[in-house]
Amino acid sequence: MHAWSYCRLIGASVLLSLLCLLGACEVQSFDDAAGAFGAGNLPPPPPPPDDPDEEEPLEPVFSSIQSQVLTPTCATASCHSGANPPASLNLDSANAYTMLVGIPSSQQPGLQRVEQGDPDNSYLIQKLEGTAATGDTMPPTAALDQADIDVIRQWVLAGALDDRVQPATAIRVTSLSPAPNAALTSAPLQVVAGFDRELDVSTVNAMTFTLRGSGGDVTAAGISVPGTNPRSAVFDLAGMTLADDTYQVSLAGAGASVVMDIDANVLDGEFSGTFPSGNGVAGGNFITQFSLTTPVQGGATLDEIQAAVFTPVCAGCHSPTGAAAATGLHLQNADSSHASLVNIPSVADGTIQRVAPNDPDNSYLVRKLENTDDVGVMPPTGMLQQSTIDDIRQWIADGAAR
Repeated sequence: MHAWSYCRLIGASVLLSLLCLLGACEVQSFDDAAGAFGAGNLPPPPPPPDDPDEEEPLEPVFSSIQSQVLTPTCATASCHSGANPPASLNLDSANAYTMLVGIPSSQQPGLQRVEQGDPDNSYLIQKLEGTAATGDTMPPTAALDQADIDVIRQWVLAGALDDRVQPATAIRVTSLSPAPNAALTSAPLQVVAGFDRELDVSTVNAMTFTLRGSGGDVTAAGISVPGTNPRSAVFDLAGMTLADDTYQVSLAGAGASVVMDIDANVLDGEFSGTFPSGNGVAGGNFITQFSLTTPVQGGATLDEIQAAVFTPVCAGCHSPTGAAAATGLHLQNADSSHASLVNIPSVADGTIQRVAPNDPDNSYLVRKLENTDDVGVMPPTGMLQQSTIDDIRQWIADGAAR
């Protein structure tokens, strides 16, 4: 072999050795790679990236039910949110758990809104499935899929627990019903306060949870911490008569008797208008108020009916931007209510007027309010008090004047 050929061979061997040391020998030929993944096949492509807009499946835990059902479907601007929600039921994230679990329904006081472990006897489930004795199926715009209702049923059956992480600060007030500064047109059956920690039951009593009107303290039918929801306190007003007045709600965090949690932490109660209460330091009273103005009985004017019924109860849906906008029945003020109601044929039954002056029995509005002939009661959250319906009847009987 010539010297130059030998040198070329030695040089190639050295180069190959260097390449192997650098890892180049790990590279397979195309045939070897094809053999590794199956004859004639290339490696499988990587999986597609996750779709950020893909909706997560509903899970039987409260945080999932709140974020995927209650907040987007129920706690909307025209329904169960704000200072004066239908049935005094606020379902936003700060209030929903406290207002649901272990709390009697305002429409069916014999049933709890959510009874832990018993979905069939939970008023929430009955309203979702359309089996409740009063009112229509909820939500009023469209029923939930049964698969979603079954997930909520599973959560109730498993004990209706709140899986959200609780803060490690002093106990605070996180919700109140009636809401602070609410203007009510009918007396509440109870005042319910929610907290972010489990309460020491012995500290919730007539000394620490009070309701006061201009004539002095209101005596409760009972003050309790429901065993099924120990982060709530209930001032029961069942059987009590409240006069039209402004009422102050107080929870004591200062003084000889105070509200405490099970770890003996005193209430951090100062309230500036937004929840949770407190200034970060244990101690301080929680104080707010609500007003009660019942509708005028007998001979009510449309302006009075508007202020007492149409605006707070109906206008959320029956407005140009509400859920029932397509019906053309707009009840956001007295002028639009009169124009949309009086001598206007009903969309559901064109043979009858929404309001036939001097003829309440043949006015579709009255039939909806009284659920005559099973046409479906309005408002969908539950029938108005008959005394209020009687005011509307009288207004119609007197000619439905503007």
